[in-house]
Amino acid sequence: MKRWGDLSQDSADHLTAGSVLDQAEMAVVVTDRFSNVLYWNPFAERLFGRPGGDEGKESLLSLGITTEKDHPLTAELAKSVLRGGVWEGTFDIVRADGTMIYVRAQAVPLRHPSGSVTGIVITAREAMRSNEREKDRFGLLERIGERLAGSLYVEETLNRVADMLVPQFADHCFIELVEGDRLIRKVSHHVNGWSPPPESWLPVGGEVRYPPGHYADTALRRQETILIEDFSQVSYPAPSEASVRICGEIGMTSAIVAPLCVRGETLGLMYLSLSNLTDRRSPHYDTFDRDFVGAIATRVAVAVDNALLFEEERHTAESFQKHLLPRELPTLDGLEIAVRYCPAAPLVSHGQGIQTQVGGDWYDVIPLSAGRVGIVIGDVEGRGAKAAAVMGQLRAALRAFAQDDKPPADILARLDEWTRIVAAPERDDFGEDITNPPIVTCQYLVYDAWSRQLSFANAGHAPPLLIVNGNVTELDISEVGQPLGVHAKGVHADLVYKEETRTLPPGAALLLYTDGLVDRRPPRDSEEQPPSEDETLRMLCDKVAKIAGDSVERIADAATTAIPGEIDDDMAILVIRSVGAELQYEEQTFPAQPIMVGEARRMASDAFERWEVPEERAELACLLVSEVVTNVVLHAASASVPRRDLIMDGPPLPFDESWDVPGFEDEVVSDKEFTLRLRRGEESVWVEVFDQDLRLPRIRSAGENDEGGRGLYLVDQLAKRWGSRPTREGKAVWFEIPVGGR
Repeated sequence: MKRWGDLSQDSADHLTAGSVLDQAEMAVVVTDRFSNVLYWNPFAERLFGRPGGDEGKESLLSLGITTEKDHPLTAELAKSVLRGGVWEGTFDIVRADGTMIYVRAQAVPLRHPSGSVTGIVITAREAMRSNEREKDRFGLLERIGERLAGSLYVEETLNRVADMLVPQFADHCFIELVEGDRLIRKVSHHVNGWSPPPESWLPVGGEVRYPPGHYADTALRRQETILIEDFSQVSYPAPSEASVRICGEIGMTSAIVAPLCVRGETLGLMYLSLSNLTDRRSPHYDTFDRDFVGAIATRVAVAVDNALLFEEERHTAESFQKHLLPRELPTLDGLEIAVRYCPAAPLVSHGQGIQTQVGGDWYDVIPLSAGRVGIVIGDVEGRGAKAAAVMGQLRAALRAFAQDDKPPADILARLDEWTRIVAAPERDDFGEDITNPPIVTCQYLVYDAWSRQLSFANAGHAPPLLIVNGNVTELDISEVGQPLGVHAKGVHADLVYKEETRTLPPGAALLLYTDGLVDRRPPRDSEEQPPSEDETLRMLCDKVAKIAGDSVERIADAATTAIPGEIDDDMAILVIRSVGAELQYEEQTFPAQPIMVGEARRMASDAFERWEVPEERAELACLLVSEVVTNVVLHAASASVPRRDLIMDGPPLPFDESWDVPGFEDEVVSDKEFTLRLRRGEESVWVEVFDQDLRLPRIRSAGENDEGGRGLYLVDQLAKRWGSRPTREGKAVWFEIPVGGR
């Protein structure tokens, strides 16, 4: 008889290192000093869910044994072991089929007979699948907490939970959240891609109603984790006959239901179950599993609560931003417009906590006199509620300033002063003013679709892109002023902001944008250096040039996605295009004499007839032309000549008799001139009267027996809009008459 331990030659042949490792129920991976895989056994191949590849040519990172998030942990492992130490920890592994499991790993040095460390030996097993579950529990809870902490959105958080629990802890995972007085299913996740047949288990979005006495109803009412160790030993009321049938078909064996409780409130339920769809060593949960799932549910509840709070804050922030920006764009003659706004990405990864997505970027389109339009793009430095509040004040102020119809440089000069006013006052210990106004870049443009003239002034903002005949270049701006609120004291803003003028060719487009478009955060999985400013601009121009002939909406969409990477700051885009067709207008200059009032009215009548303006609207416009021109003629004389306004009593007279007042033409004699300009739009006609008088008109309160003072009152009552603006030679008085109803 052989001694204990004596082996036959046949048995000894099967005890080679390779054969033993092939039979081991534990993953064994051997790497060199540079983490290149030299060997791994068949169990490692099954555990990690991917073939080993060519040994010696693959690294731990390239084989995906550790996720990208765990790369620093892998570096720590290698550093510790190569110094001769032993490392132990928990990894989350994403298999080739996309499923995720947690493994407990131990790494020791691989030593040469001389004693030097030549590599690393890693042994790994699936966590919670051995007698060391208590030891694994803390590492697993830490890893699960880390994964949940990186999620900001409810849907993303719940999907992460399901990925963590299936297939490692469950074959089926349901998560339901309380909405009002209803329980709504948010997640239905199953092992190996299996899906429940229709009309069996409720789908995502369905309202779940557990009958009284059901274990899930008990967990919800008692706020405690319920374990069903073996369904064959107990019986519970079922939500429906279909659910009973599907449970029997898949062989449901065990379940755990944990309430999601936080701050004394129940947010919902997390339901885990095992079935015969997988071949597990133990198809039943035990009390240890119940306690562990309860601990997981506590962390899940906190993560879901944080995500719900963040989504509520995000909704509030987006609503705030939405109401600060124009709700809808006006319809403008001769101009196509498209806008885009993307809020900033959360800054959780920047070490600044979860911040709101509002920012200080804005755009605006402001209808001005006689069909002209003001176009604005701006950016307040910083982000958050403060930047958005400053932006809202500046946008409102700019809209008010724009109504004065002053040149763009003057508008920016006034806005610069306002930027200093909105800054919160601050003083140092000695009482000195140390107020820091917000830094704001802004560009204000005024476009006249009839003359195609573009006037603009720039306050430190990026030049817009000019798109002409498929070519995309930056608009040539020779005078780029400083950002608002930063010019030196004692230097008036008029010296900082200069106006420039360009004429846009028919069909030309402008792309205005804020720096959030080009300043992108590199993708997380990219190791390449971010592109320079010149490269970024070139990418944007190339992308826009490819679809330059498409609609402004397509151009805006292309610009939004032109630069790779994640949006790091809020972004505003505004695209305008000058239409190719010429718009209708008439213009004529007359001597400022009373006899010319009838001529001006006759010119307007002929133009309105050619433009097919409805007769009623044409007569109303001609009446107001007479009132405005008369006012100009009366005030064109020298101050020493008596002036009196023409009183309109009764209906208007025919054209050839309206202004034949005996002696009136002899009262006012002047060599001055006025210009009458008429414009036809899609929905309105505009009338402008230019003269050399610098005094702007105002409405007078005429008494019952006064002879004049009612002309501008009629204009104010009968026109849709009216106003006046200064010009280089004097002033312009204008009014708008809708072509259709008022």
